[in-house]
Amino acid sequence: MPQPGLKPCRKIFFGNDSIRPCEQIRWMTSSKRVQDRSKNKRVHDLEIVTEKHKMVMKILHLFEILKSEPENIIPLRNLDQHRRQINLPKPHKISDFLRKSPKLFELYKDTRGVVWCGMTEKAEDLVKEEEELIEKNGEKAAEYVTRMLMMSADKRLALDKIAHFRRDFGLPIDFRKYWVHNYPENFRVVQPFKPHDDSEYLELVTWRPDWAVTELERTVLPIKEGLSFDEHEPGWLSLAFPLKFPSSYKKMYRYSGKIEHFQKRQYLSPYADASGLQAGSLEFDKRAVAVMHELLSFTLEKRLVTDYLTHFRREFTMPQKLMRLLLKHLGIFYVSERGKRFSVFLNEAYDGSELIKKDPLVVWREKVLRFVGHRGKNKKKIGSFEDFADEENNEALLGSDCEEEDQLQIEPLENDRLSCLEDDDSEMEIEEVCRAYND
Repeated sequence: MPQPGLKPCRKIFFGNDSIRPCEQIRWMTSSKRVQDRSKNKRVHDLEIVTEKHKMVMKILHLFEILKSEPENIIPLRNLDQHRRQINLPKPHKISDFLRKSPKLFELYKDTRGVVWCGMTEKAEDLVKEEEELIEKNGEKAAEYVTRMLMMSADKRLALDKIAHFRRDFGLPIDFRKYWVHNYPENFRVVQPFKPHDDSEYLELVTWRPDWAVTELERTVLPIKEGLSFDEHEPGWLSLAFPLKFPSSYKKMYRYSGKIEHFQKRQYLSPYADASGLQAGSLEFDKRAVAVMHELLSFTLEKRLVTDYLTHFRREFTMPQKLMRLLLKHLGIFYVSERGKRFSVFLNEAYDGSELIKKDPLVVWREKVLRFVGHRGKNKKKIGSFEDFADEENNEALLGSDCEEEDQLQIEPLENDRLSCLEDDDSEMEIEEVCRAYND
């Protein structure tokens, strides 16, 4: 009988006492890939969230590039070297992308005919607002970074790896230079511990018992009057993870017994010493689920790029095949495969495509996304520096009269494009994202 999860490989050979070929069937294991997942398990709402995130990240990258320039302007041709950072590969034109957001970016030419890019007044106001929100978020971000250090095996993490979480935690762009030194009671920057290691590390200074409590514990076991976590010691937990399966997933009843057994199994707290756990054991895997649940709970949007999680497998004592574990527990996590990098979501944090609890920085990003859209039919030529002073109150300077800047005519999209998202492997267009957001 065929075994589940196996596929036949037929091998023909000739026996010694017969001229007829005999057929031997050998069963081979088939690897699980995210792309091979049934479409019934895809969550359309979270796929939309992925596209929104990718779009707003492009805008934030451009904001940061312009902020780093002396006068917050840059020649358009110089933006080409930032394609990878902006995630806008060829043959897409950066000028076309900028023209789709005239309320955020404006283009104009100098006397030599060089096209420059700058931010509108509205964009500058948004950037200032973000800086204020990041500053207010500093204490909470410091707590989450400290708790990451508390979960790590060596109680220290490479700054280069923490940098992957910068936007997810709401850290400032120069956090390695200034921000990490603002909380000496929590952590400190130390030099490399290995030869030929040029990386700097962030090391835990003070262990906080009240922070060694998982977000799930804080939700399920609220602090009663007169009690606190000041003397809490992390150990074994028996808390069930909140589950939320795709509405189109009809096979849950087949695995209800295994799910119930998993939920009842005890596991070690992410803040406890995991050196005694055997890799590959049930307890080891469930603790890894708890670690990923905790890390996702720290993030602003309750989502992370899966590559960032795999970078911390050794530090957080997690299995090598982390993706398989994420896919296995689809009631806790959802993995979106749209784009070049996969994203993992914490299911319980979302109601459809909306976060249940929104951080002020998330609300700010949604505000930015409202200003992203196509420019309409009225086009204006790119103005010169002399014209710019007279037209700075306009929403944007659009169009182009030079050969290298082709005009872009944006056609309206059909209303049913979003409903076909799960059948489309290409990235969504910018207008499509905005329509989904406004709806």
